[in-house]
Amino acid sequence: MQRTERLFALAEYLRGRRTGVTAEALAERFGVTVRTIYRDLDALRAAALPLGAERGPGGGYALDRSYSLPPVNFTAREAALLVALGRFASDMRLLPFTDTLESALDKVRAALSTSAQRELLSRLKELTFLGVPSLPCKKPVREALERAWFEQQPLRITYVDGNFIETTRDVRILSVIMDRHETRIDALDIAKGERRQFRLDRIERAEVLRADSP
Repeated sequence: MQRTERLFALAEYLRGRRTGVTAEALAERFGVTVRTIYRDLDALRAAALPLGAERGPGGGYALDRSYSLPPVNFTAREAALLVALGRFASDMRLLPFTDTLESALDKVRAALSTSAQRELLSRLKELTFLGVPSLPCKKPVREALERAWFEQQPLRITYVDGNFIETTRDVRILSVIMDRHETRIDALDIAKGERRQFRLDRIERAEVLRADSP
């Protein structure tokens, strides 16, 4: 994640919480050092975001409660269902785009008032989904897949088949198929001109190519 993207994501994350979050928790959430988080927080202050620090239990960094929220009017009931379903998709590894999903859920929370957020937390405790998680996939592979799909770019994958034979293929993603036990991409093998499916957990490496790449 580039710094500009992280700053936007950090602002949305803080806006979605409306309560204090420690620098250590933020560093873990965004996969950077605490020192980097402090620099990011300074950058947000310089951009005129009303960011303050609260001391004591439950304290941390938070946006001013009077800070204007986006014009979205979710009820706690609506938000609870969206967040619960999002968590389920992430926990079950059905949807490979987990970082983007988390960012979207942060914006759902951000649209709620403080009292509605408290109700949201209460409702979430009453919603439980059970299932068998899909097989895991490497984060760099998920990130490359997401970029290639949304930007409609070809993707070079290193794939290990059922006989443990490793091959490198250039493909163009046609769709993403989410099953209870595995997630697959339906893709066009560019060199062979054939359409086939690839299990996400068997992709060892992935690289986004330019549309004009050979």
